[in-house]
Amino acid sequence: METTQESFPDKGLAAEPVLAAAGMGTPGMPSRASLPPKGSCWYCEKPLDSVRRFCGKSCASSFDEEAEFTR
Repeated sequence: METTQESFPDKGLAAEPVLAAAGMGTPGMPSRASLPPKGSCWYCEKPLDSVRRFCGKSCASSFDEEAEFTR
């Protein structure tokens, strides 16, 4: 069985559609892209370097999901 990436050829589309949607935050809620790096994950508080905002895709998507419900 082939992977999803092999099933759909790359046509120059963004590999992370979630990142494109992250810029469309609500006025009262900061978007994921506008969050400043703070040295720990914005969702689970796991220590990170001074560049990253989330420790992985699961925390980033959980942050987005939680932000969607708190609108």
